[in-house]
Amino acid sequence: MSFFIRKLGIDLGTANTLVFIPGRGIVLSEPSVVAISQIDNRVLAVGSEAKEMIGKTPDSIIAYRPMRDGVIADYRVTETMLKYYINKALGRFNIFRPDVMISVPAGVTSTERRAVIEATIKAGAKNAYVVKEPILAALGAGVPIHEARGHMIVDIGGGTTDVAVISLGGIVASTSVKYAGNKIDQAIADYIKKTFNLAIGDKTAEEVKIEIGSAIPIENELTYTIKGRDFMTGLPRFAEIRTNEIVRAIDSELKEIIKAIKTVFQDTPPELSADIIDHGIIMTGGSSMIRNLPELVYRRTGVKAILADEALFCVAKGTGIALEHLGVYKRTILSKR
Repeated sequence: MSFFIRKLGIDLGTANTLVFIPGRGIVLSEPSVVAISQIDNRVLAVGSEAKEMIGKTPDSIIAYRPMRDGVIADYRVTETMLKYYINKALGRFNIFRPDVMISVPAGVTSTERRAVIEATIKAGAKNAYVVKEPILAALGAGVPIHEARGHMIVDIGGGTTDVAVISLGGIVASTSVKYAGNKIDQAIADYIKKTFNLAIGDKTAEEVKIEIGSAIPIENELTYTIKGRDFMTGLPRFAEIRTNEIVRAIDSELKEIIKAIKTVFQDTPPELSADIIDHGIIMTGGSSMIRNLPELVYRRTGVKAILADEALFCVAKGTGIALEHLGVYKRTILSKR
């Protein structure tokens, strides 16, 4: 019964927000986008409805993402967005203010962390708990994080890539870089602009990445028809792009992600490195689902990489697991209010 929902887990991402209810699973998955009227500063739409408006709004309406690089860029709008997601997940008749667990990037500062907690409380939470994304991603991927054994998690989201080595329930070595899904989309848009003289929107760039993108060249290439605006004539035009062109377009962004993995390996104690060689690197997050990315990681590091089941949902599932066992995981909680 929705009357008795007292706990919520939220994966508050730059690109998407997911809400998890213990016992019911993921109940909501929508883009982290808000549409605002510039005339009276009113929020017009949130989530999927707002994403449909990106790049298609009149001057009086702006549709944008209030989260940037995994942290709050616009506090007021993020609060409104959280309130919308909490209310939508709970249903109209819920009588309790829920305990909310929310994810933050590994490299988050104490100020950014406090902003997330305050926004969550103002959005209607009774208590707000904040946990670093790699811990939650590991839990959601089914990794036994409390063992005295090293596990490497690479969580590639929209705004950040978090790389962490976890042992005995804590993070031993980690880094967070701002090279992830959004930068990859931007690289695709820039390549198309340079190669085809064609301007495309963020939504089209993301579709190209999902439909035909790959981390390494492939023999049987896929093709995609891109539609956009010609830079020379200003008129609509279409062109055809192939997979191996996307490989070239996103190469430098993927190099930065590989560099982050190598940096964490250099900071990892040898015993834990040996464990990771045995069990592999676990890859989570929406952008880790780019074709052949685990293969690229293996070629560059020599360590096998495994894409987690339901990689997009690992962090959200992790919030649910941590909420159900708060006593067990209290050491991993950064702060609560």
